[in-house]
Amino acid sequence: MAEFNDPVASRHSRVVGFTPPDIARQRAIEWDGLRVESIRITRRERFEYELTAPRHLLIAAERAERRDGETLVEGLPMSTLRKFSGRLSFIPAGHRFYGWQDPQILTRVTYFYIDPHASLFNAEGSFAATEFKPRLFFLNQDLWETASKLKAQAENPELAQRGYVNALSMVLAYELMRLNGDDASLGQAARGGLAGWQQRRLAEYIEAHVARDISLGELAGLARLSPSHFARAFKQSFGTPPHRYHMARRVERAKALLARPDLSVTTIGLEVGFSETSSFSAAFRKVTGITPTDFRRNLD
Repeated sequence: MAEFNDPVASRHSRVVGFTPPDIARQRAIEWDGLRVESIRITRRERFEYELTAPRHLLIAAERAERRDGETLVEGLPMSTLRKFSGRLSFIPAGHRFYGWQDPQILTRVTYFYIDPHASLFNAEGSFAATEFKPRLFFLNQDLWETASKLKAQAENPELAQRGYVNALSMVLAYELMRLNGDDASLGQAARGGLAGWQQRRLAEYIEAHVARDISLGELAGLARLSPSHFARAFKQSFGTPPHRYHMARRVERAKALLARPDLSVTTIGLEVGFSETSSFSAAFRKVTGITPTDFRRNLD
């Protein structure tokens, strides 16, 4: 996790660049696969912005109104919408995003840069393979609420809980896939998978309780399904059985902890729910192909 406030960073090709560069005040924080960047425009004068990056970009415009301007997302018609406070935009990786505006009020937006290949978003292997559609100035309450929760965590990084941030990040990915309309997750739901609200609730719950045993009946109750129906629907939506998914999330949590040299392998095993180091090592190796000790050694 890295936090910084760097006006020069906006000129980097991996984030939105502003002209003039000093018109935007930026504050950013990065977690695995996700960068949250708060942007405030400091003067009421014309400015331009542009990006073509290998990451997806979700924009939440908390305060945005212009006297004049144009916004272009590659693959969509040019927009001259003047009032777009409370609206979202989504620019898939590789699509050009460009615009200019003469602000009516001092713009305040949040950028969410999403690495489509990050392991956090690809437990079932579908996020990176999804061909996302660009969207400009749209409304979606579920996606807005998830983005707002992530923004709140980014604004208080010293209090942010990594497990909660990971859960919210995964929910963000699910919401984007649902929004996409023709992605694999919707096809799975149509063929008997879990509904979007069920996927969100389960992902958040598993991440929040990743270190303890969670029974099939407990998860089925959260989804309001019978255990047998739930097990089939979960595998259909997540691409893996509930127990295997839970174990994969434990291992991902362990990987993050192994980057901390002050924690022993035994302590980390206990932290992610294993009472014995041997069982932790066996589970970690089954998922990753190497032991926790070897994984830590490869970090050096």
